[in-house]
Amino acid sequence: MTVDAVIFDIGNVLIEWQPERYYDREIGEAARKALFAEVDLHGMNDEIDKGGHFRDVIYATAEKNPDHADAIRRWYDDWIVLASPVIPQSVRCLRALRAKGIPVFSLTNFGIQSFDFASTIYRFLEEFDKSYVSGRMGVIKPDPTIYQMVEDDCGIAPGKLLFADDRADNIAEASRRGWQTHLFENPQGWADRLVAEGLLTVEDTLP
Repeated sequence: MTVDAVIFDIGNVLIEWQPERYYDREIGEAARKALFAEVDLHGMNDEIDKGGHFRDVIYATAEKNPDHADAIRRWYDDWIVLASPVIPQSVRCLRALRAKGIPVFSLTNFGIQSFDFASTIYRFLEEFDKSYVSGRMGVIKPDPTIYQMVEDDCGIAPGKLLFADDRADNIAEASRRGWQTHLFENPQGWADRLVAEGLLTVEDTLP
């Protein structure tokens, strides 16, 4: 089936998102394991991705967990380091698709303020034809509602959407709705998929 639009997740597709790696480096693996065992930091981040205020949610969590307050506040204070580095080959693919006139969207679990901040650092986040950001939409993947919202807004038949995401549960829900999907494991695999679909050439994906 032909592809009328390509949809990128952002975390671990365009920008690496590995908070545990950051904390291992900053406070040590043992301290990180204790922190993540005692405080649901990923659940905290989900609240931000659903529309909660970026700083307020994190600082409130720190206040509730005084033994780990400094480390928790790092999620906000040093956030751009958590959300790094860029995955250059994926950015090249994004730009190559757009240069060929192929509509490119994002569909991402991302907070309102954190996305706005990231866009000032990673300018390619402003290059999508449409940006579907969970914080603005009030719902996160893999809730079926967010996929329905994308379909309703873009007006493209589900079977003509090609979606890359690093999480199997997000991909599974998109597949259930009839989207074409790619489980992102590395940028070369995604580049190869875009070439196989006839959307890009090998040369388009190279540095």
